[in-house]
Amino acid sequence: MLYKKKFPLVVFLVPGLILMLVFLYEPFIENIINSFYDMTSFVEIPGRKWRFIGTENYRKLLRDENVRTALINSIKMMGLTIIFQVGTALVFAILVSWLKKGQSFFRTVYFFPIVISATAIGLLFKLFYNYNGGMLNQILAAFGRAPVNWLAPGRAFIMIAIPTLWSYVGFYFVIMLTGLNDIPEDLYEAAKVDGFSKLERVFHITLPLLRGVLCTCTILAVTGALKVFDLPWVIAPKGAPQGKTYILGTLMYEQTFSIGNIDYGSAIAFVIVIFGFLMSQLVHKFLNPDVNS
Repeated sequence: MLYKKKFPLVVFLVPGLILMLVFLYEPFIENIINSFYDMTSFVEIPGRKWRFIGTENYRKLLRDENVRTALINSIKMMGLTIIFQVGTALVFAILVSWLKKGQSFFRTVYFFPIVISATAIGLLFKLFYNYNGGMLNQILAAFGRAPVNWLAPGRAFIMIAIPTLWSYVGFYFVIMLTGLNDIPEDLYEAAKVDGFSKLERVFHITLPLLRGVLCTCTILAVTGALKVFDLPWVIAPKGAPQGKTYILGTLMYEQTFSIGNIDYGSAIAFVIVIFGFLMSQLVHKFLNPDVNS
């Protein structure tokens, strides 16, 4: 009844649709087309046209050791985000929701890392990890311990994952705390009268009613793990050391802008999109309450 006249809706929706078509979908289609050409030059010039090579770039993906490493690292990053980003945010949100006072303080404290640039966080942690004069090695030296190469091949991925996971916990924390505040307090009061402990109320009331929010946060975490780029690139550029820290985002950037393989980088970008879409659909199927009801 409120929107009998559809014309005002069209007026507001069409400009946004045009922007999406021009700046998102059209470049995405161009990216797919580029992945089927040998783009030895960034732009077409007379006498030097792009050569159609079909699926050669995608066959090259299957043989590329760096792509295999980046894919494994991205999958590991997705698993870590679900456990340590979404999981930690859920625990913090539940604990803070039990407080009668001080929720605003914890919202601010936990959300603060989101305000800081990921590049700045990466530089900060890179200074922590420095072999000569880094904060962690200074602490070890204070206890009489030998310095450690924190970005050695065996531990570099974990050292990159730590700040990546930490920086976004507050984002999911705020979303979940908002979802918790929407749960009617009467349900908790009734469960308390029936003798349910706080932990039982979490499992029987909080988690079932928060399932939609958890689904949204998990999808954002999984797709975000595939898109992460700036922080790992600052701490360990070009997959250092020895290509062990490549993830799909950093490998795509290196191939496209550092090396200049526009066509190969486009193929990696398309794989990232497809993989992210499949993973989000998988999470949605298992966690969305409407799908499983």
